[in-house]
Amino acid sequence: MTLSLRLIRDGVTAFALLALVALIVAKLNDATKIERSGAFHAADGDSLTLGNDRLRLEGIDAPELNQSCARAGKAWACGRAAREALQGMVLASGTLCQGSRRDRYDRLLVICRSGAGGDINAAMVRRGMAISYGGYAREEAEAKAGKEGLWAGTFERPRDVRDHARHGSGFDGPLRFIRRIVGWE
Repeated sequence: MTLSLRLIRDGVTAFALLALVALIVAKLNDATKIERSGAFHAADGDSLTLGNDRLRLEGIDAPELNQSCARAGKAWACGRAAREALQGMVLASGTLCQGSRRDRYDRLLVICRSGAGGDINAAMVRRGMAISYGGYAREEAEAKAGKEGLWAGTFERPRDVRDHARHGSGFDGPLRFIRRIVGWE
């Protein structure tokens, strides 16, 4: 076989392999989008339910439902305010949530859009009702600059609240014992 025929054969083989790899990558990236629409219920500031389906707004983290924040030196039920804000946004007709992945709790990770086409996840961050969790840094910067929602006072990051609830302070046992002795529990 001559050198030119080998070069042609090797070129065709390399092209075929590259085409095969490109098809495999395209197939892996072609995850089926799951769409949900209807009468959503906000479980908290970053989670929705629709019938038996549980959805988690991707790229944001909202205060825990019972979390308190501070504004002007006073406690503020920021977790409940975040849930109310999300509920108000998903009440708009034509809200559509789409996603293709699930989190460790088997919730569908979604980006929701209102009937007018607005990104609800981004709006939650822009209004200061949630913080960016890997996708809405620009909106978070806008909320901080405008002292919107959470940024109008002080708050503990939702992730830290969850960690504290899981692990406790280490003093929970002795404090509970003292509260029982004093009659506070």
